[in-house]
Amino acid sequence: MHAALPFPFLSNPFARPAELRVDVDPAEDRGTPLAELYARLRRRGDRLHGLPAFRLHDPRFNVHVRSVGGELHAYVEDMQRQCLAGCTVFNRLAEVDRRADRHLRSPHSRYLAAYQRLGIATAIYGWALGQGICLMTGARQSAGAHALWRSLARRHEAGFVEIRDRQITFLGRDVTPDDLQRLGTRMFLLPPQWSLPRFLAAVGARTPQARTPTA
Repeated sequence: MHAALPFPFLSNPFARPAELRVDVDPAEDRGTPLAELYARLRRRGDRLHGLPAFRLHDPRFNVHVRSVGGELHAYVEDMQRQCLAGCTVFNRLAEVDRRADRHLRSPHSRYLAAYQRLGIATAIYGWALGQGICLMTGARQSAGAHALWRSLARRHEAGFVEIRDRQITFLGRDVTPDDLQRLGTRMFLLPPQWSLPRFLAAVGARTPQARTPTA
């Protein structure tokens, strides 16, 4: 079982501009070479040194987790090769309002080719869900990412919403291919302790009468 790490932002309101999302440390995880990030993890005195960590299903992987600006950064270290396999950032969504922002994060990953298809991203997403974080896709997904989400949906409550003008509308537990192609259509995954009605209420989602979920 993964360790439960303390992340107080999950229960506290966020201070952020009403309309503009400002990325925190945009160089980190969004272009910084993994070798450089790994060196910082090992460098005493660096803000990436001494982060809370947990082991993955494969014990050679140690995951260092940083919480900053309401976003989570998960750095996956290969302890045998002494390098970073990759990282996942759980981003805030600029398209939703403050109410939904308290609960939703959108994961984005980058891993070296040698570490892909090893179940690392699946394990990291599963850990985040275990922490009580509701996950939602971004505006676009690769075929591989969509397959990963579909796989997780077999073990977690999932569904689709439309985001328009910062308002979330529930579309159902599945959608048509045409709906799926729209940029406003997003898939979500819920933590084990969340029900669909609780989620829709928490994020202030509109629920068309014909699609009202049952508990």
